[in-house]
Amino acid sequence: MVTKTYYKTKDYCKVKFSFVADNASSIEILGLNSDWMQPLVMNKKKDGTFSIDVNLPKDSKHEFKYRVNESEWLNDPEADAEAPNVYGGTNSVITL
Repeated sequence: MVTKTYYKTKDYCKVKFSFVADNASSIEILGLNSDWMQPLVMNKKKDGTFSIDVNLPKDSKHEFKYRVNESEWLNDPEADAEAPNVYGGTNSVITL
């Protein structure tokens, strides 16, 4: 799930990413701000969901994927859209 919080006086949007995956011991987000090399590690909550808050520029679009247990790549089913990637699959897209 992706939750967006806009601020009138700021040039960024606070985005909360929440995701659940069966048997996940770690979940990371890759691709935000076109950075596929530096993963953002999500925090695991007591209920088993993983989440992280990220500030992203307003009026921007970002492709991203979740990497579960450092090996499985998943899209967010609640993202704004999907875009084809160079590997023949798709990436999740968030538009701010």
